[in-house]
Amino acid sequence: MTYDKHRILIGVGGGIAAYKVCEVVSTLAKEGKDVRVILTEKAQAFISPLTLATLARHPAYTDELFWQPIHGRPLHIELGEWAEVFLLAPLTANTLAKLAWGMADNLLTNTVLASTCPVLLAPAMNTDMWEQRSVQRNWQQLCVDSRYHQVGPGQGQLACDRVGAGRMAEPAEILPHIQSLLHTRGLRDLAGLHILISAGGTREFLDPVRFIGNPSTGRMGIALAQAALHRGAEVTLVHGPMENVLLEPLGAVRRIPIVRADEMHQAMLTHFPRSDWTIMAAAVADVSPASYSAGKLSKQALPDCLPLKTVPDIVAELGQQKQPHQRLIGFAAQSGDMLAPALDKLQRKQLDAIAANPIDQPESGFASDRNRAILLDRQGRSLELAPASKLQMAHQLLDFVQGMGK
Repeated sequence: MTYDKHRILIGVGGGIAAYKVCEVVSTLAKEGKDVRVILTEKAQAFISPLTLATLARHPAYTDELFWQPIHGRPLHIELGEWAEVFLLAPLTANTLAKLAWGMADNLLTNTVLASTCPVLLAPAMNTDMWEQRSVQRNWQQLCVDSRYHQVGPGQGQLACDRVGAGRMAEPAEILPHIQSLLHTRGLRDLAGLHILISAGGTREFLDPVRFIGNPSTGRMGIALAQAALHRGAEVTLVHGPMENVLLEPLGAVRRIPIVRADEMHQAMLTHFPRSDWTIMAAAVADVSPASYSAGKLSKQALPDCLPLKTVPDIVAELGQQKQPHQRLIGFAAQSGDMLAPALDKLQRKQLDAIAANPIDQPESGFASDRNRAILLDRQGRSLELAPASKLQMAHQLLDFVQGMGK
């Protein structure tokens, strides 16, 4: 059977964090995804089937409907075979224990066992409950099962006023993980790789309040980090200032914040030797003021002509140090003709591949939620990427790099 839409099944457990699922369901439905929701008996004490049915644009399922057939087949079989991705949120200690031991005594757990798609687990519970040895044993048992993927739990204030581990992941972290699972079908094909990524712009200061910078938000680099992490890689992200960008969805990504180009230069050189892939998505300054004033310059003291000095070319230096087993990927943000400057940069800086993306076209460039690009590599391959979310483009770029040399 073929389907026109991506299919996401969401199982809601009995916990106060169930309210967060509303945003997940609503967002997916608005994106045109086909969404189905199962509620446990306890979940209905926190959120109604009517609420989730309305947001999903489809009736929600409860245990009362367990033996109601669909197309003449048992409900849990039909739903299990239908789903492409199965999200369990909030995952309670009770449901966690059942999954760990292969038990099925309600519609939700029967559907999990009747399905073969990747399952994304978003646990939520009191800190003391989460830290119980038995709960951690069950959690670790699922974590080693390749079918199960994990998002959270995070740290924070819980409904019981306790501050600690056990807080359910936010929708902003869950939604990208679902998108990744739809792309990868649950494969962790980058497991064992260390991927180093740079992101965002740098700021080259004239005095404490004035700097030379650019509009880069770092969203493309964040998307690359998320995609690589979801595919099993160990990820290090060196990033410039990101005051208006949500960083919580980066989960286990190691983040190294910097401000100036010389700081990014040092961080990239430090971590480059142990990286398998390095993706230079940052918009690093080409020049900086030749001198810096420790105190704010008055308007009258500002020079009519600002002396500048060049900053180190990070990607070119990495290209010179690159070992045979390493892959180095650059970005070329261009206006007008993209290919000629990108090809020149690819060869001159000893890159293995480059993404040439326009900054003068709709749905691309700085501060956009979407992007487009032409991917090129040293073997002469090229691939044009149509406008897509930056996370989708990140996965396409990782696919392209993975196919190099084949």
